[in-house]
Amino acid sequence: MAKDADWDESPVESLRAGRDFTLADLDRDATPGWSAGKAAAEVAMAARGEELSDLQERLFAHGRTGGDRSVLLVLQGLDTSGKGGIVRHVLGMLDPQGVALASFGVPTETERKHHHLWRIRRALPPAGRIGVFDRSHYEQVLVVKVDGLEPAQENEGRYAELNRFDRQVINSGTTVIKVALMVSHDEQGARLRERLERPDKHWKYNPSDVDTRLKWNEFQDAYQEMFERTSTEAAPWYVVPADHKWYARIAVTELLYQALVGLDLSWPEGDFDLEKEKTRLAATMADPGYQAQENEDSGGHGKKDKKDKKDKKGKKGKKK
Repeated sequence: MAKDADWDESPVESLRAGRDFTLADLDRDATPGWSAGKAAAEVAMAARGEELSDLQERLFAHGRTGGDRSVLLVLQGLDTSGKGGIVRHVLGMLDPQGVALASFGVPTETERKHHHLWRIRRALPPAGRIGVFDRSHYEQVLVVKVDGLEPAQENEGRYAELNRFDRQVINSGTTVIKVALMVSHDEQGARLRERLERPDKHWKYNPSDVDTRLKWNEFQDAYQEMFERTSTEAAPWYVVPADHKWYARIAVTELLYQALVGLDLSWPEGDFDLEKEKTRLAATMADPGYQAQENEDSGGHGKKDKKDKKDKKGKKGKKK
């Protein structure tokens, strides 16, 4: 495993939202625990990518052989906070077959007919997979609350409900990593402006982004209460300053890496007789057709050469 020397303090500790966490005091331009700069972060992230690949394969193998462990990375954040970039640059270092990505936007007509956790449960990662939620069940205490989409009394009960859900997921064998990407008001404005100024970014822009931006203070209050009431010992929130995209990416990479290391998974043992299978395989590699081809490939010394010499000898005898 790679050393943690580049981190002054692990993000598992420096980014955890504890009881005394205050969002208003967060410097969103900061890089907590990391002072080595952007270039070093990119090198370290590439190295972590190789280790993540090995750890992911162990998890995948664990799931394929009857294990029940999985990992769920929850990404929350306002528009332009960098959730998509995390998916591309962090999860992009992994084998796609081992990643289960789910994005949660406005509920569909079918989804509205069910409890709000119905669609969430259906998207949970199966054993052996790393699941990623681009937005999540926590929208219930963010946009649903801020936009007044359900009665205040009903919304009040959501915090306990979400905590229960997290415990159920964890008890089923899933390690939950909850990440909140927090971009500053100025940086968000600059990123939205870039989307308007660049034709190749127009597809990312939605007029509703400005409507949400007009409720900035209300959303900050909603996030603060979410942290206070749902950052638990078993499933804490990690609040990541997101004005520097490179920092947010290496921070989430490290959180994911530490979670996978914490699973402490070894390679599954085969459920077969190893020596017997070696013998059976060797027998298939010693068949005449294989041996003849092998001899030809190694320089033509073998049964074919013997046959050629015999033919030549026969031809000489006929001449006599």
